[in-house]
Amino acid sequence: MERKSPSSLPLATIFLVVLMVGSPCQSRPIVASDVWEALPTYIQLKSFISSESDDISCEQSYGFLPCTTTVLGNVFLILVYGYLMFRAAKLLCDGCEILLEILGPGLIGGLVLPVLSSLPDAIIILASGLSGSKETAQSQVSVGIGLVAGSTVMLLTLVWGSCLILGKCDLDSSLSKDPKDTKGFSLTGSGVSTDIWTSYAARIMAISIIPFLIVQLPAILHTASGDRIAILIALFVSIFLLVSYSIYQVFQPWIQNRRIAFAKHKHVIAGILKHLSVRAVGRLLTDDGVPNTTVIEKLFMMIDQNGDGRLSPAELRALVLGIRFDEIDMDIEDAVENVMKEFDTSQDSFVDMDEFVRGITKWLNEARRLSEGQQGASIHLHHFHEETRKEHHLLGGQGGHFGETVKNPVWNAFKAVMMLLLGTIVAAVIADPLVDTVSEFSKASSIPSFFVSFVILPIACTSEAVSALSFARRKKLTTASLTFSQIYCSVTMSNILSLSVFLGLVYFRDLTWDFAAEVLVILIVCIVMGAIASFRTTFPLWMSLLACALYPFSLLLIYILDYVFGWS
Repeated sequence: MERKSPSSLPLATIFLVVLMVGSPCQSRPIVASDVWEALPTYIQLKSFISSESDDISCEQSYGFLPCTTTVLGNVFLILVYGYLMFRAAKLLCDGCEILLEILGPGLIGGLVLPVLSSLPDAIIILASGLSGSKETAQSQVSVGIGLVAGSTVMLLTLVWGSCLILGKCDLDSSLSKDPKDTKGFSLTGSGVSTDIWTSYAARIMAISIIPFLIVQLPAILHTASGDRIAILIALFVSIFLLVSYSIYQVFQPWIQNRRIAFAKHKHVIAGILKHLSVRAVGRLLTDDGVPNTTVIEKLFMMIDQNGDGRLSPAELRALVLGIRFDEIDMDIEDAVENVMKEFDTSQDSFVDMDEFVRGITKWLNEARRLSEGQQGASIHLHHFHEETRKEHHLLGGQGGHFGETVKNPVWNAFKAVMMLLLGTIVAAVIADPLVDTVSEFSKASSIPSFFVSFVILPIACTSEAVSALSFARRKKLTTASLTFSQIYCSVTMSNILSLSVFLGLVYFRDLTWDFAAEVLVILIVCIVMGAIASFRTTFPLWMSLLACALYPFSLLLIYILDYVFGWS
């Protein structure tokens, strides 16, 4: 699968031109220092031929990258470094998607790729806490917590709400009718439906906030003596959750396929019962709700075309072929095989009358149990049929086949590995100057570095947002499920992987944990959106307004708690 990305050459060229020419730039003394002092200083670029004694007003990353102490200069550098970080994140994301198409879910798709997708965040957090002395790390570590909080809040508010708006379809009986979108921006008449697996992803996301609760326990209990212990316990819990989530991701496709296969078999059962109830001479259930054995035996004789007293696989196949399975891609041979396995208790490859009666009786009793409160045999069967159809719909279908449609898999795998390698290198190189630039901008503008990293860095590091918005436009249940699942997965990885890195830095560098307001915002947003997404699969359009409103609420809450009530 070919992927093309715009070149970074034009931006890099502009970057070099601005650095080398014009009055906004300053180099180390090539001419007299008094001439340079008369010029305004926006960006400084240390010359490779300068002496060690030369004075410079800002510290340059790696000894040669540009730096500045002015607001405009830092804005420019943040845009450049942020763009390069975005390209690195995009390379990692695209490389992961290509490998996933080739290799499919499992160890690579479930463990390696989610970690690589979260790599830019982890690298920036490392850069914020490893640089310089302990005092420097303590001042810059707010960039790391700002990135963790900003990524989580942005994904669950602005991106989530935008995906709901772009992916909306008409709602009918609590389900979206994709890709039908005729009700405009009706707050209750249009919305998005997802499969049940997306709800499970939201529940896992809600569980991932446990380390945040643990690390805040000393503050909740008003004791400072347990800070280090709480940080260490939270670190171990976050690592445990990361390993557990990775294992779940590895085996989840297998679990999902088993659930879907079972749902399809239940739909076959419901279809056969509904079909037999129409053909039966009499009612399959008596007035007391008991299976009518006499009617079932007559049905057996109707299906037994050759009258030999037993049903062959061919006769069962003829029965299944006569059933219309609504909107479900049914494998007839697989359905016949499953029915034969369930009915043929003697394992002679035929179903006699006693086996048929026992099998149909078992199905009818199951349908009656699932339709408690419904009156009448036909209503029982109709309700059972509708419930099985809805269950299959919520499970989202059989899923895709991986590796079969990818042309030149060897070349594409090589290209994906190169993209991952290049993305990792760029992210590792750019992370430290990006963190330094954010800190310098904070000093120059008197805006706390947390707010800069909260708003700007998630945009640079979260390339998944672009693919999520693109997927949402397709207005289908499968793509909507993938879109929202990706959002919940990204938040989960931020909550456990990025937090693990952050907690490790705080603990091993003996830094102070003083981020109560930031943690509270993460908890509020994750709990609210997790509660909404965990127990429902259809989201009316009005929920997008609620989600988007949480973003400014989060910023305002942090400002009030930190700068009005003095939490930090």
